[in-house]
Amino acid sequence: MTRYPEFPIPANESHRLRELERYGLDDGTDDPQFCRILELTTDLLEMPIGLVSIVDQDRQHFLCRHGIEERSTPRKMAFCAHAIVGDKPLVVENALLDERFSTNPLVLGPPHIRFYAGAPLRTQRGYNLGTLCVIDHKPRQFSERQQKWLSQFADLLMRELEWRHLSRLCPLTGLHRRDSFFELADHEFKRAKSNGWPLALLSFDIDNFRQINMRWGHAEGDRVLVDLVGVCKSMLDEDDLMARIYDEEFCLLIVGKDDAAALALAELVRRSITQMNGIFSTSEYRVCISGGISSLSQADHSFADLYGRAEQALLLAKNNGRNQIARLFAN
Repeated sequence: MTRYPEFPIPANESHRLRELERYGLDDGTDDPQFCRILELTTDLLEMPIGLVSIVDQDRQHFLCRHGIEERSTPRKMAFCAHAIVGDKPLVVENALLDERFSTNPLVLGPPHIRFYAGAPLRTQRGYNLGTLCVIDHKPRQFSERQQKWLSQFADLLMRELEWRHLSRLCPLTGLHRRDSFFELADHEFKRAKSNGWPLALLSFDIDNFRQINMRWGHAEGDRVLVDLVGVCKSMLDEDDLMARIYDEEFCLLIVGKDDAAALALAELVRRSITQMNGIFSTSEYRVCISGGISSLSQADHSFADLYGRAEQALLLAKNNGRNQIARLFAN
């Protein structure tokens, strides 16, 4: 059999895969809400097959499926792997006449795809996680109006995915909570360890935060947290990951920076927070943080090793007088 062409790789692929990972999507669940939207889509467009797919590094997985039994396919066979490269629906009216797909096993064998239309599932940050797609066993045309309907249903699905993503986050700050942060940080740890990439962790908390709550009230204390997160996010790179671990304690996973660069970022975060006005614009009071930072070591066996060291450094910063960043190296 003639080998079918390789699938295209999005220009932002590494960031896209991280985004997919951070959405925490489970495959093969046939989620009822997704299936309702998919059923409406296939009914309106009169298609025998419909899929809600996510595309990871090697495979496409189906969050919901209609008219097909498989739960996944290799990415190299997936029409959706082509659809996620663009911003608009990909329409293939006759796969046998399209050089990208004419030798594809899914065209030459079951389910004998002839027609395909897939609209990207695009996150608010601009990454295509997968598609909402419809498939037919026979060639057909697809009007602009039908493409619009498909895109609108994809928007509905993406809104549902966004709501589920938000449920994993702290409702006040929009940051990952402790449990999801540790799950994602473990992925980053393994990735950095296997590739020899730098990784650092900053753990910090707000000095005397209880005093802020007692003096200005809890509503204003919440505003301090929101302002602080905004300051931090303005200095982070796209792949960095921030989380709210406890009430006033935060973690910042710094991806791809060596010891010196990570420490410089931590100091910049500390200084910028002390310059934050917010509710203190008419007061001399300044928010200060104490932080502990450490970098990935060859001796680390898990993310827990890195986290434990950063927490020890945080305690050292507090014991040394607060409003500072302490660094701790692995033994």
